[in-house]
Amino acid sequence: GLIDDAFRTYCARAHTASHVLYGAARRIADDLGYAGFDISETKVRVDLTTAEPLGDGDLIELERLANRAVWDSLPVSWATHSADEARAIDGIAFNTKTEEGAMSGGDAVRVVTVGDEGDPWDVAACGGTHVGNTAEIGPVAVLDRSNPGEGVTRVEFAVGPTAIDELGAVHAAALDAATTLDARVGDLPDAVSRLRDEADRLEADLRDAREELLAARLRDLPVTEVDGARWAIGTVADADPNELRAPATEAIAGDDAPDALAAVGTGDAPFVVVAADGDAGDSGVDAGDAVAAVTDEFGGGGGGGPTCAQGGGLDADPEAVAAWLRER
Repeated sequence: GLIDDAFRTYCARAHTASHVLYGAARRIADDLGYAGFDISETKVRVDLTTAEPLGDGDLIELERLANRAVWDSLPVSWATHSADEARAIDGIAFNTKTEEGAMSGGDAVRVVTVGDEGDPWDVAACGGTHVGNTAEIGPVAVLDRSNPGEGVTRVEFAVGPTAIDELGAVHAAALDAATTLDARVGDLPDAVSRLRDEADRLEADLRDAREELLAARLRDLPVTEVDGARWAIGTVADADPNELRAPATEAIAGDDAPDALAAVGTGDAPFVVVAADGDAGDSGVDAGDAVAAVTDEFGGGGGGGPTCAQGGGLDADPEAVAAWLRER
């Protein structure tokens, strides 16, 4: 078939870029090993074995080092050696499984060197096509990382038009974020950190305000006498059982507070939360018993102890449950 010259040129650039990236990994990772690569029309992947998984900071450094090697216009050369000679080359990446193409026949091994032979950027057994100088690669943009297997980090990157588009998109996103935060691009980490701290503070304030609101709503529930004990009973909207436990317990604290409180949650899944004063004495209120009585009457299930209990899955109108609690 016909050779696609444009794609062959792209593959030469992408393949050499994988060697450049591996050379960059040599400079940041311990116990580095090579586990394979692949080239598609839009991206390249290199699988690396490392002592520790690579993080986001490592990806940034890989991209920086790879682009520096491109800028330095390092020569790329190849030569044929015997297998023993190739294996004896200091620092050579030689994986028989993944580089079968390097075995060009018999005992001969094709070795590709990036940089000067005396101090190479990378040296590897490889049978693929390559450019003659790293400057021909063009920009390199690291896209992502993943972990396809134990001890393996897969790095995906782009060269050529895809890399240019990726770098432009990242720059545009950074400028948009800087405009939104009224900061320079270089100051984005500090601006985002301040924004996160502010969001955390506002979230805490909102949580405190919501707890105060729920507590106030529970304190306003009508009080009635049931079996000799003073109960605050009513429905509560826009809350879940876990949110009500603490304010329900607080609502029955104090000398003038009721002996017990029953809050019935409204909505698609009615529930009940009961809190009882552990010092109620003769009132004999047991929160767990009260919830058990509700679920016996209206279905669902729940549990808890004498001072606090809750039940859910009630098959009844919340107002009907509250009325039943007042009249039982």
